[in-house]
Amino acid sequence: MMPNLSSLSRRDFIAKSAIGTGLAIGVPSILRAEDLPKTKDLIRVGFIGCGKQHEVLFNAMVNIPGIQYVAACDIMKERLGRTYGSIYKRFDTKIKRYYEVADMLEKESLDAVFISTPDFWHSPHTIMALEAGCHVYCEKMMSNTLEGARAMVTAMDRTGKLCQIGHQRRSNPRYQYVLNELLNHHKVCGQIINVNGQWNRALSSSQDIVSKPSILPRAEILKRYGFNSGAENKLNEEQLRHRFLNWRFYTSLSGGPISDLGAHQIDIFNWYLGARPTSVMASGGRSFFKDREHFDNVMCVFDYDTPQGNARAFYQVLTTTSAGGGYYESFMGTDGTIEISEREAYTNIYKESGADSSKWDDLVNRGYLNKEANSVTRTSSDVVASYESAPPDKYTLPGGFNKPPHQPHVENFLESIRGNTKLTCDARHALQSEAPIYWVNAAAESKETIRFTDEHLHT
Repeated sequence: MMPNLSSLSRRDFIAKSAIGTGLAIGVPSILRAEDLPKTKDLIRVGFIGCGKQHEVLFNAMVNIPGIQYVAACDIMKERLGRTYGSIYKRFDTKIKRYYEVADMLEKESLDAVFISTPDFWHSPHTIMALEAGCHVYCEKMMSNTLEGARAMVTAMDRTGKLCQIGHQRRSNPRYQYVLNELLNHHKVCGQIINVNGQWNRALSSSQDIVSKPSILPRAEILKRYGFNSGAENKLNEEQLRHRFLNWRFYTSLSGGPISDLGAHQIDIFNWYLGARPTSVMASGGRSFFKDREHFDNVMCVFDYDTPQGNARAFYQVLTTTSAGGGYYESFMGTDGTIEISEREAYTNIYKESGADSSKWDDLVNRGYLNKEANSVTRTSSDVVASYESAPPDKYTLPGGFNKPPHQPHVENFLESIRGNTKLTCDARHALQSEAPIYWVNAAAESKETIRFTDEHLHT
């Protein structure tokens, strides 16, 4: 059983939604998440890793009060300069710049660090920062290895510092509302039997990352930071730089697409079902990118024993096509199905034709759901259609979400440091959800079902 860390009740949901919207109290909406009050409790922040994911996090932080930006660390001079310039331009603050994490942690007085380095550095950097007395926000996956992730949990416990892992959907009001109100409280889906999820990425978005050689670190620096790890032969500077820019393709540096993309959604499977899987079977292939170490397409099936009964969850990650509806998670039950995503356009709810209509009508009348006109029709002369179930009624949530997807998760981390709330995804609970993901590639390679034991999943 996985504990429910979030407790966004309907009352909380309404309160968070109504602030500043002009909406009537009593009608839930997620058009606006709660604005945090201005605070004098400044949190001194440093950054470890200043690449693309750092930019995502920083853009989610710029409207959050109470942050004092102090320092940043990266082995690439241009990235450090870009981070320095962004903070100076926005806040008129000159941060300190470092090339060595140990130097930054020793010389600066920091309350918290945000880690967005390659996966194989997540565990070492997190442990260093925790032991230096800092609270840590670390991007997922926790590590490229299960052992590295477990070491992070141990360090969190040993130091007593907070360690939030970047599964940002855990703090998203839409996801919390659907879980706590629609699934758990009103049980609109009935018994959940099947779960589906996907992240389909276009071929154009999956190409090798390239950069000007003149701005990239030299070979000796890249070797010192382990970008030659796992290589059977001696690597030249060009090969090392390719691994630096494209570390997600290499088995010794990352978990590949199933952890890079799939981890976000498999985390939701485990969270919503309130359980961890009992087994996994998987299939994968290098269908297009023949020279990459990781599979470019992976499909897997998890079995669950949930409090409601047995369920199965299918997941696919594709890096060769974006067709099929983008990225979402779908929870299919005896009374209804909920499709949910960080994108509002992919979030829909369907009532099964045999479900109690009065219950759903009541939820609409009370503002929990919006009902849409049914666009699917069927005539009695359609012989093939006569074998189908009646088309389900379609519903949507009462509103949207007006913040960057990562902002509520960062806010939760900062407010937890201040003692005003609890983390929505600390390292131990993140590992409970991530542990099964580390076995997907192994199941695909062996073409055998892996039945999980405590040894596979312990945190």
